[in-house]
Amino acid sequence: MTRSPKSAPSGRKLSNFLCFAVYSANLAFGRAYKPVLDAVGLTYTQYIAMVALSEQDEQTVGVLGEKLFLESNTLTPILKKLEQMGYIRRHRDPADERQVRVSLTPSGRKLLDRDLGAQIVEASGLGDDFPVVQKTVSQLRDNLLRVTQEVDES
Repeated sequence: MTRSPKSAPSGRKLSNFLCFAVYSANLAFGRAYKPVLDAVGLTYTQYIAMVALSEQDEQTVGVLGEKLFLESNTLTPILKKLEQMGYIRRHRDPADERQVRVSLTPSGRKLLDRDLGAQIVEASGLGDDFPVVQKTVSQLRDNLLRVTQEVDES
């Protein structure tokens, strides 16, 4: 006798979880970026670190880590590799030797001039809705971070 599997209570389907939709979209982004970034020898995390550095030179590792939501023990090996590749420069802040400052090199800027993410935006199929979706997901992230910070502080 074969028993049919129990069905999940109404509403508890994986397809109803926004968190899973965001998580799986992140995985899909990673798959879409992989061939583009493999062609230039970068990982996704290396690429977004470079994009963040393109917004402002001379950032501290701490500030860059906050922007990328990465701890320094995760970010430091990424930055070391980018430095070995000649895309960034790291140096101690003369005013505060405890701080390490990071900047793109001319070759790092040249690589980013290629706009590696343009085909990913097109592949998303969102067209003119792309900035709206990006803003909504960022707002979702910020709201969730605010709630978790409030819980941590209490």
